[in-house]
Amino acid sequence: MSDSWEGKKLPEVSLSSSTGNTVNLPKDSSGSWTLLYFYPKDDTPGCTKQACSYRDNLEKFTQAGAKVYGISSDSLDSHKQFIDKFNLSFPLLSDPKQTLSGPLGVYGDQEWQGRVFKGLSRDSFLVGPDGTIRKVWRKVDPTKTVAETLEEILKEAGA
Repeated sequence: MSDSWEGKKLPEVSLSSSTGNTVNLPKDSSGSWTLLYFYPKDDTPGCTKQACSYRDNLEKFTQAGAKVYGISSDSLDSHKQFIDKFNLSFPLLSDPKQTLSGPLGVYGDQEWQGRVFKGLSRDSFLVGPDGTIRKVWRKVDPTKTVAETLEEILKEAGA
């Protein structure tokens, strides 16, 4: 079953980046494949596994012509600590007001250990060079998602 966002244009947003710049999506990724992966919280076990796996495979994404952005509601200070602690080599974007995660259906009720709370789910979006969302993965496994997303980029990009 395809996600309702597949085939639609990525909403235009500006998010603060750990690089010190503002990233304007989809404008700043125009002409490139872009993987946006949303995650709940910096420096938590699942999010750390996922981020380190993207870090370890970043060269493969780059060779396929893809940019990778991690996105959470955490502050830029939190992102900087997370990047420094785990030597992450790609930008993390801060979405504290759910500017992008809200419209994409990433922000909402989450459940963990029987508790329901508002937060981000672990979802990924592959955006084509034209700004169209080509593939959506919802509630991904942090240990498997990197291979799944890379495989899709290689298939889509014909790399």
